[in-house]
Amino acid sequence: MCMDAKNFLFCSLDAALIGDVAWQVSREGHDVKYYIEAESDREIADGFVEKTDDWRAEVEWADVVIFDDIWVGSDIGTGELAEELRAQGTAVVGGTPNTDRLEEDRGYAMEVLEENGVNTLDHREFTDFGAAVEYVKANPAPYVIKPLGEVQNVKRLLYVGSDDDGGDVIDVLRAYEKAWGHRMKGFQLQRKVEGVEVAVCGFFNGESFVEPINFNFEHKKLFPGNIGPSTGEMGTSMFWAGRNRLFAETLGRLEGWLADEGYVGSIDLNCIVNDTGVYPLEFTPRFGYPTITLQEEAFESGTGAFFFDLAHGRDPDLRVHRGYQVGVRVVLPPFPFDDEKTYDENSRNAAVVFESNDREGVHIEDAKLVDGQWRVAGESGMPLVVTGTGETMQAAREQAYGRIEDITIPNRYYRDDIGERWIDGDGDRLHAWGYLGPA
Repeated sequence: MCMDAKNFLFCSLDAALIGDVAWQVSREGHDVKYYIEAESDREIADGFVEKTDDWRAEVEWADVVIFDDIWVGSDIGTGELAEELRAQGTAVVGGTPNTDRLEEDRGYAMEVLEENGVNTLDHREFTDFGAAVEYVKANPAPYVIKPLGEVQNVKRLLYVGSDDDGGDVIDVLRAYEKAWGHRMKGFQLQRKVEGVEVAVCGFFNGESFVEPINFNFEHKKLFPGNIGPSTGEMGTSMFWAGRNRLFAETLGRLEGWLADEGYVGSIDLNCIVNDTGVYPLEFTPRFGYPTITLQEEAFESGTGAFFFDLAHGRDPDLRVHRGYQVGVRVVLPPFPFDDEKTYDENSRNAAVVFESNDREGVHIEDAKLVDGQWRVAGESGMPLVVTGTGETMQAAREQAYGRIEDITIPNRYYRDDIGERWIDGDGDRLHAWGYLGPA
């Protein structure tokens, strides 16, 4: 049964991220308005959804307000806004000040995990590079360097060490002090462990997690084989399941804490898993990108109805594709770097050409519609996410990459190995270790 048309207000108070979900909700027959704060991004989703230039003026009109991120410009803050709106009776998909802090303050995130009975890796925060170098010398081991605060959004600064004595980490810390010392106010050193990297993602309705639970695998490096600079994300593979052991030992233990917060939305906990345990790495207390695009592709029930029920504290009747899903980010120069001249010469306003009339599985990121022609928008060089589904991960891969072959954008590039880690053994290991069975 279809839901009556509702009013949805989507808000990007920093970069524009949520345009594709807004477009999908609009295509389902709901009334949608989309606000984008960043001036450089305001053309994104033009022609796909209706825009507004004053989101606060639309709150009374909206049946649901949806925030796409935790950031308000360079500061966290949508959680505070969401809390204020809820207090006045508005239905909101968004966080709270404390859940925003899970992403911005890694030390606080580890405290919350430990207080709720979740195992964590050895970690320590520093504001002084010299002190961190001395710590690694005194405690030789491979470490991961994780910047804190605003600069953590420069994804290429996250460094995963490989030397057993931490020598490469020491070298990188010294280089970062010279290049980034004026901006990197702090960072966390976390012990590195080997295993399967998997994220546990749940949608929370203010009281409990909605089932099924999402399990996804991020591909952050620019090039196939996990080589090159870190990006926000180059692609994601995923599947959905019940409250299995992996969920029970991670997000499941935070259910009471999130209920006390009144959190509403998606929350994701990226972990390393091996035969000795589950080790959380970092939270995403908001939608992930392009994760939400791929999740939306997997929804077999209405996206608008889902978010309406979620924001109103109901248990949505979420029906999803029960196989596997693969999403591939198609990008343009100079992604993941910022170079205005390169972008102007290679990517700005570039046409997206389809070889057929089929748009199935093609999702917008930094794109606009001009006189019926899809074009690249914004300044980030991330125009599309292309998805595929299948009964096996290989079938999902074949569908996604087959769809990419139907699209032409000059100078495009993408990773061609999304989903291969699952096929090459990650799935077998998770099953063998017992994490995907009942809690």
